[in-house]
Amino acid sequence: MKKTVAIAMLFAAAGVSAGWAQSSRTEHTLQLDDPANRPQATIEDVAWLAGSWTGEVFGSRFEEAWSSPSAGTMMGMYKVLGDDGVSFYELEMIVEERGSLEMRVKHFGSDFTAWEEKEEYLSFPLVKVEDDRVFFQGLTFERLDSEHVRAYLVVRSGDSVREEVIGYQRVPVPE
Repeated sequence: MKKTVAIAMLFAAAGVSAGWAQSSRTEHTLQLDDPANRPQATIEDVAWLAGSWTGEVFGSRFEEAWSSPSAGTMMGMYKVLGDDGVSFYELEMIVEERGSLEMRVKHFGSDFTAWEEKEEYLSFPLVKVEDDRVFFQGLTFERLDSEHVRAYLVVRSGDSVREEVIGYQRVPVPE
């Protein structure tokens, strides 16, 4: 069951407004103005995300791994490490849906207690695809080169909205 929920870390998918196509949410993120007007895309359009990554977010180190595309999906795992160990986990999925893509995220505390209710998760529908960028609603991934990605995430705190910039470095494959 698809539901967008408010979560304790105040992550937020961008809100939807009336109109058509897309509009800017923050400097580097977009939102759908008409959810029925999603761009055509396949999972191969985001295959460059596959692999293991590390970087910093919210002042802490993170680790993220994406599977290669198969069966119209990619599966991701994300872990944020604080001074006292794991701060939180995410299970992520990018799925082909109605000829487009959607990213789904479910959060878990360090003890693996879900933040969202059992059948709920955050939903980021695809807004736009370019050669080296993919815009989900409120979340953009930008491939800088084969070893570096930058993500832009809309974060809401009360009435204020800001853009969090997240730098990714590919983790070398052990030989």
